[in-house]
Amino acid sequence: MVKVKIVVARAFLALSLFLTSFVPWDGAKAQTLAPEIIAKIHETTFEVVAAKPVDEPLVYEKPLPLELLPFQERNDKYYSIGTAFAIGPNRYVTAGHVLSADLAGSWGPPALRDADGHVYSVDKIEKFSLERDFVVFSLVGAPDAAALEINSTPDLNSAVYTVGNALGTGVVVRDGLYTSNTPEEQDGRWNFMRFSAAASPGNSGGPLLDKNGKIIGIVLRKSANENLNYALPIAEVLKAPDHVAEADSRTTYRVDMFSTGQIGIFKTEIALPLPFSDFSKALIAQSDSFADQQLAALLAKEPDKIFPNGIGSQRLLHSLGPTRTFPGLLTRNDDGVWALSASPGNRTQLSANAFVEIGLTGRNLMFHWRRPDTVSAKEAYASPDKLMGDLLATGFMQRFIATEKVKITALGKPSETSLHTDRWARRWQVRTWPMPYANALFVTFALPVPDGYDVVAQIVPAAQEHEHVIDMKLLTDFIYAGYDGTLAQWKDYLAQTSVLPAFFDGVKIDFTPGGKFTYSSSRVRFSVSQDVQAVSADTMLTLAMSCFDDHGKFVWGATDIRLKRTNTDNDWVNIQRHIKPSENLGDTLISRWDKVSHQKHPYDMVSYTENDVTKITGVAAPQGNDESVPFYSVFVGVSGAKPQDEMKVKLDSVMKDFQVTER
Repeated sequence: MVKVKIVVARAFLALSLFLTSFVPWDGAKAQTLAPEIIAKIHETTFEVVAAKPVDEPLVYEKPLPLELLPFQERNDKYYSIGTAFAIGPNRYVTAGHVLSADLAGSWGPPALRDADGHVYSVDKIEKFSLERDFVVFSLVGAPDAAALEINSTPDLNSAVYTVGNALGTGVVVRDGLYTSNTPEEQDGRWNFMRFSAAASPGNSGGPLLDKNGKIIGIVLRKSANENLNYALPIAEVLKAPDHVAEADSRTTYRVDMFSTGQIGIFKTEIALPLPFSDFSKALIAQSDSFADQQLAALLAKEPDKIFPNGIGSQRLLHSLGPTRTFPGLLTRNDDGVWALSASPGNRTQLSANAFVEIGLTGRNLMFHWRRPDTVSAKEAYASPDKLMGDLLATGFMQRFIATEKVKITALGKPSETSLHTDRWARRWQVRTWPMPYANALFVTFALPVPDGYDVVAQIVPAAQEHEHVIDMKLLTDFIYAGYDGTLAQWKDYLAQTSVLPAFFDGVKIDFTPGGKFTYSSSRVRFSVSQDVQAVSADTMLTLAMSCFDDHGKFVWGATDIRLKRTNTDNDWVNIQRHIKPSENLGDTLISRWDKVSHQKHPYDMVSYTENDVTKITGVAAPQGNDESVPFYSVFVGVSGAKPQDEMKVKLDSVMKDFQVTER
């Protein structure tokens, strides 16, 4: 979903801003600092690191070409995530987003590494500010090193130096000017320092020094539009209250379905000191709770305009469901009208008639998986390996190693599995796969359908799982999914009662190869005999599902039922549900209703030929043509030119036993 992540987004923002280019230390300029200051900088400045994961569940198409990486990077047991520095005896400071980079993540807990390669574990968190973006902490077995002096009142336009332990290559010192101050974005409660000294990967959290080597700020981030960088004045750290973690930060919460956002203030305090693990749990719990509140507030803001409520939903409520199998997302346009968005990409054909379609809707990966003929519905829905193996066969997930891309072919076993029932009583299988190298998770919501699965997926930072999962749960309420497959697949699917939507509790589908197909529900019943259309295990049945108003209650049901001899020919029977549209929905829907309700052409039982297909349609109208009750149209199509008498016999065969059972 498109929203500002309130805790660890800053970490990923900083990594993206600072992972740009590495510029080595220009020793000639930096040597204006006295040699004893340079030596002290090396003693008191540390690299912030996190241990690389030991276990790698992912499988690749070939061995990773790690030899393409720099020697230091490929042989290091740690990821370099920033810089920290001493401000007193066993008292260290870095940017808040640096130490938060692995909250509940899959890397090891953050630690400090000195110039000689010694690694020190973080002990207690002493101070923290989310909005000012700093953290003060202690170390286990801290080294005995005196801190640099502090200057809380630096002069504007004076020389400054950035210090950073750039990706484990040693301390880098570069010079520039302290050019200006700029108020913080939310309320102008303090000023950020802006400076021209260069910052490289790993500078986040490092000290900004004055011309005498005294600490004046913490390097935080780059400017987005110019070659100036931002630092937090060290005075803000010193005057912040001890033994408390504070958050007072404005965020905007948005979801993919509509552009309206929920602006809120994440405000909390956590008593310190705490071990890093306890601090992480407390901060994530507060963050997750706030996300829940923001989502609830967003949905409560305009409930009368959220589908299926409001005038903006009316067109969809009066339209037939989509017959395509690729899942679509309902979104609200800027004019308040809800529409269906679906972006299927290329289809990847696999063995045994399996295929995968993949697309991107908003920030969500969408898939339709047609299971192999050799895999039963029971096997498919019980084993995530079969689904994931075919999804990965499309090559959509790749790992970048230097200039090469390597396909990921297996993710191992999911670390979490659960079920989610959406608003329309559809049952989604929720699975989470760890991606340790990226400190991320691959989260899938998979909806069993007759021929396989419809899938919604996101790759999310490991520490943001809760926020993404609650978003995806909401998303499922706005997914339009068709139910399509051969009659053999339908028979197999309907036997898997534990995965079926509640809609199918009242549906009975049966067929006899070479005989008759029957469909029965609480709304409509009909049959198709062999004299109308050949019925076999390979006959295709599609239920296009829609939301509609049923006596003041919104329900999810079949509004378009299609039975085709095969998926590629033009012999088919089509049953459609029609309701009277309101006057404001435009000429197209009103004209169609007029034709249906008054049995005008093409709903007049008179055949016609179009695109080498002969078509005929009749209407099953309620008693007295009561327009407050749904009408059903019954269509028969046959390849080639056929006479009226022959087509009328076929239509009559379907309509003679056709029953509308809803009222």
